[in-house]
Amino acid sequence: MSEARKGPDEADESQCDSGIESLRSLRSLPEPTPAPVPGPSDDSDSQPWTQPRGSAEKEDADAEKEDGDGERADSTYDSSSLTGPLTLLGDPEAKDPAPGSPLLLPAGTLSPQQLEALTYISEEGDTLVHLAVIHEAPDLLLYCLALLPQEVLDIQNNLYQTALHLAVHLDQPNAVRALVLKGASRALQDLHGDTALHMACQRQHLACARCLLEGRPEAGRGPPNSLDLQLQNWQGLACLHIATLKRNRPLMELLLQSGADIDAQEGTSGKTALHLAVETQERSLVQFLLQAGARVDARMLNGCTPLHLAAGRGLRSIWSALCEAGADSLLRNVEDETPQDLVEDPIALLPFDDLKISGKPLRCAD
Repeated sequence: MSEARKGPDEADESQCDSGIESLRSLRSLPEPTPAPVPGPSDDSDSQPWTQPRGSAEKEDADAEKEDGDGERADSTYDSSSLTGPLTLLGDPEAKDPAPGSPLLLPAGTLSPQQLEALTYISEEGDTLVHLAVIHEAPDLLLYCLALLPQEVLDIQNNLYQTALHLAVHLDQPNAVRALVLKGASRALQDLHGDTALHMACQRQHLACARCLLEGRPEAGRGPPNSLDLQLQNWQGLACLHIATLKRNRPLMELLLQSGADIDAQEGTSGKTALHLAVETQERSLVQFLLQAGARVDARMLNGCTPLHLAAGRGLRSIWSALCEAGADSLLRNVEDETPQDLVEDPIALLPFDDLKISGKPLRCAD
């Protein structure tokens, strides 16, 4: 039976919001009437929402690009279509805005056009903060963070991504640090149940993960410690599980130093990080977790220990490392099997290879 077609409002789970349509929506906003300025009349007032000529064609051509892993990511980098229409917020190149400029005005005195720009939400659910991150406009992001209340930073788009998710996805540690400082929530989960830290582990963005774990919001901008390192995504994986599957020791070290539970079980089969390390078949990763204090005889939901997994896969070196750490080879799982029962070639897992019978080697040395 053919698969049902998705409706126009249903999001593809493999896609990441790009903000492409958001820019087209920005161009559709009505052009504001410039606020009257005391003094002699001047005919040189410019319309801040004027769209640069030729940018629409560039957006349409770039919209077909995809990132390397097949997910749709931002395709309008280096485009002038974002900063052009937003001149009413001030010159993003200006480091020291002149006194009395719109950027220095408190929220209560913003013009209707400024409020409309700052509180704009696109058809994809992106706010101006999302778009500033997507299009790598750090000055614009800082302007928004200075003017907008904390609640706006936690608005999720149609893929349930916050601006913090997108900053991590695009590996922008400075943007991550600025958002955390202003109190952006690090606990919100996207369409896949991933927090920003889950995403940092999946994409192996160590600098972003460090900003998320070590950053603290400024006074009055949220709780100082709002990260639950045992929180699982919809696949049942905590951040340490993801980092282990990625074989990323620096990330694993960072998470453990920050308080991640080394023996936490993932939600589908009850594997700990040590079980997952055995499945990667990397002895060094197994030894690292053992030295960090992982429970060597931790049980899955079916009663299997890491030694069961090593035995079933014939992983001699990992079997030896687990046995040296005190693993019990006689523990039984729910099928009443010990690790020794799962060994296809018991001789292959012996910790020595020089056994002889009547002067003849029992097995050949490697």
